[in-house]
Amino acid sequence: MERLFFTVAGVSGMMAVALGAFGAHVLKARLSSDLLTTFETAVRYHMYHAIALFLAAVANVMWPYSLRPEWAGWAFIAGTVLFSGSLYGRVFLRVRALGMLAPLGGVAFMAGWLFLGLSPWW
Repeated sequence: MERLFFTVAGVSGMMAVALGAFGAHVLKARLSSDLLTTFETAVRYHMYHAIALFLAAVANVMWPYSLRPEWAGWAFIAGTVLFSGSLYGRVFLRVRALGMLAPLGGVAFMAGWLFLGLSPWW
């Protein structure tokens, strides 16, 4: 599982950098300040959790007896899709209702951090 998480983390981090650059160079002049702030939040959490996914991959090697790193990795992936993905959708598709998925992504992020933190213990 660590290979999958490591690869997804690398691709996710690359996407966060590319989207951040796109936002800074293309979207800045085209979006309202509200939508630009939403986009920047999506990119920031996207990058944080790409790094967190790397940590889950490493934890999976450090504590192979624990399922928690795997749970953490899947929670970070789900959180990125739900949180950042819904905010990207809100910005690009202008569908405000997509923002309602963001709290679910936030819960997945919190669960991921909890699972990661508990990895060495059980």
